[in-house]
Amino acid sequence: MTGRLERSATYGILALFAAISLTPVIGVLATAFGRQSSLDTGFSLPDGLNWSNFADAWTRGHFGTYLTNSVLVAAVVVTATAVLAVLAAYAFGVMRFPGSNLLFYLFVLGLTLPQEALVVPLYFDLRYWQLTDTYWALILPQTAQSLAFGVFWMRTYFRGSSRSVIEAARIDGASSWTTLWRVLVPMGRPALSTMVVIVFMWTWNEFLMALVMVSDEAHRTVPLGLAFFQGQHSSDTALLAAASVLIALPVVVVYVALQRRFIEGMLSGAVKE
Repeated sequence: MTGRLERSATYGILALFAAISLTPVIGVLATAFGRQSSLDTGFSLPDGLNWSNFADAWTRGHFGTYLTNSVLVAAVVVTATAVLAVLAAYAFGVMRFPGSNLLFYLFVLGLTLPQEALVVPLYFDLRYWQLTDTYWALILPQTAQSLAFGVFWMRTYFRGSSRSVIEAARIDGASSWTTLWRVLVPMGRPALSTMVVIVFMWTWNEFLMALVMVSDEAHRTVPLGLAFFQGQHSSDTALLAAASVLIALPVVVVYVALQRRFIEGMLSGAVKE
C-alpha cells in the first residue's frame, strides 16, 4: 500500500512539472495558429488552425535564407567539434605524454571564459583577416568555444572506458588510430550523441556572435533573423509566434531523433574519475 502511494505521489509530481514545462509551449502554439489580426496572446485557444501564419512568416522574414545559413554553420561546427574533440580527448584520456594534464586544463579553461569578454577582441582579429561578414566568422569562434566542452566531455568517456578492451585491441595488433575509430568510438555513441546534441543546440541558438560578426543579411542566422523580424512585426503576435515555432522546430527534431542516446550519454557521462 505504501509503495503504491509513493508511486502515485511520484507520478503526480512529475505530471505537475510536465504541465508547468509544457504551458509556455502550448501558449506559443496557440498564438501561432491564431488570427493575425487578433490581439489575444498567451493561453487562449485559437478560433481555427491558421496554417497561413507559418507561410507568411517564412516569406516575410526570409527565413529560408536564415535557416540555410544556420544549417550550414551548425553542420560545420558540430562536425569539426566532434572530430577534433574525439582526437584530443583520446590523447588526454588514453595516452600518456609529458604535459598532458597542463594541456587538458588549458582546454578546460575555455569553459570558464565568458563569451562577452572575448567577442570584441575576436571581432577585431577576424576583421584584420577580412573574415567578418563571412561564414568563417561564425564557424571558427563557435568551434573553438564548443571544443572546450567537447574535449572535457569525451575525455570523461575515454577515461571510463574498459582498459581490457583497449589492451585486447592492442594485443590483436590494432594501432591507436584503429583502436579509437573501430573500437572506442562505436562503443561511445551515446556520449558522442549527447555532445552532438548539446553543441548543435548551442550553435543553433547563438545570437551574440552572429550579431557582432555579421552585418549583411545574406549571412544572418535564424536567431538574428528573428530579432530583426520582431522589430518589423512587433505588434503581430501570431506571426512572431509562428516564426518562433519554425526556428525551434529543427532543434526539437534533432533532440527527438537522438533522445535515447542523449539520455544514455548523460547517464554514462556522469561518472567520477
